Amino acid sequence: MASPEVTSALATIESNANQQEKSWQYNELVSKIISSPSSPAISPNLIAFLSSILSESIGVVASRPLLDNYIKSLRSLPAPIIIDVGQHAISALQSRSTSVEEQDAALREILADAYESEDDYIAAAKVLQGIHLDSSQRLISDDSKVRMWIRIVRLYLEEDDTTSAETFLNRVKNMPTKIQDPELKLHFQLSQARILDARRRFLEASQEYLNVSLAPGVDEGDRLQALSASIICAVLAPAGPQRSRTLSRLYKDDRSTSIDVYGILEKIFMDRLLTAEEVKAFAAKLAPHQLAQTAEGITVLDKAVIEHNLLAASRLYENIQVEALGAILGLKASGDVTAGEKAEAYAARMLEQGRLEGTIDQIEGVIYFDSEIPGVGPTGSVGRSLRIWDAGVQSLAEDVERVAAAITDQFPDFAIAQTVR
Repeated sequence: MASPEVTSALATIESNANQQEKSWQYNELVSKIISSPSSPAISPNLIAFLSSILSESIGVVASRPLLDNYIKSLRSLPAPIIIDVGQHAISALQSRSTSVEEQDAALREILADAYESEDDYIAAAKVLQGIHLDSSQRLISDDSKVRMWIRIVRLYLEEDDTTSAETFLNRVKNMPTKIQDPELKLHFQLSQARILDARRRFLEASQEYLNVSLAPGVDEGDRLQALSASIICAVLAPAGPQRSRTLSRLYKDDRSTSIDVYGILEKIFMDRLLTAEEVKAFAAKLAPHQLAQTAEGITVLDKAVIEHNLLAASRLYENIQVEALGAILGLKASGDVTAGEKAEAYAARMLEQGRLEGTIDQIEGVIYFDSEIPGVGPTGSVGRSLRIWDAGVQSLAEDVERVAAAITDQFPDFAIAQTVR
């Protein structure tokens, strides 16, 4: 309840017939109320003041400057008071929202700042959503709209609400004009990367993080943090040619050697098997959503490591028993499914998706990996070693023939004498 002093002052002002003097008295009173932020009655005093300037006795035109000064005065108050008063003020303005849209928008931004300072990011985002950006009452530039939507996106991302964040990010994408402001463009790229990351679209997220790390005007520390996020997402991406290209680009980036996850990047790029200790150390650097379990009951990292080690094994072995492969991949039997059967299922899926070359002999329980040796030609699984041998013999025979031709050209008499008749 408002203090008797403020209640009496408001009654005196309301009874004043001189509009100019009345406005001056209102502004003096709000300054007096604001000057005592520690007063226990400050919130009810400000609420009573707002009710007075929004009363029917004061016209819309006269109330606007009073409302502007009132909202401006709120900025200097502590966040809890702004939240208490601001919530009431927004409700009070609903009845005349079309005539005070600009004031409503300013009030919502101040209230959102207060919520944000109290780490209530969802409340801040929802308050900002209430601002009319497509109003016919005031002209709002595309840059202002984008800036507001990007802020809402970032607030939702603070609480990992990627669904709501993506809704407003799509509004930015659907704008007819491109983002020109470098800072806004950077925030857009970073927000998009975080959403793709949360959606487990790791290859796309890796590319967006890399773009952020290369953007001009970014602090060196932030660049390296974005590059680290790009490497992590690339590691978590499904194994295959597309990921290999991404890893190659990251590995060749001179800055990568200074990142703490460079070790695992190098081993994956070089197609080396990853140990359980290395995977455990890498997992400690991941965000909670990157450690969430998949429908298969394993984490995204576990799946990425299994697929990588399967590819690495294909570089080491021409063929391998599925049970031996299961042991290399660190798979465990569960129920009626053996470790070998799990390894076979992973290999079959990767073969079907074109991320692994080879064939599976299910009767013998053997996986044959295709060769990438130049000169061998199209390779299958059967007779692979024989084809490699044939290619070597052919290469040796061609070398001998070239040497013989050179001797004939340089020493024709010797060549004729040595010719077998």
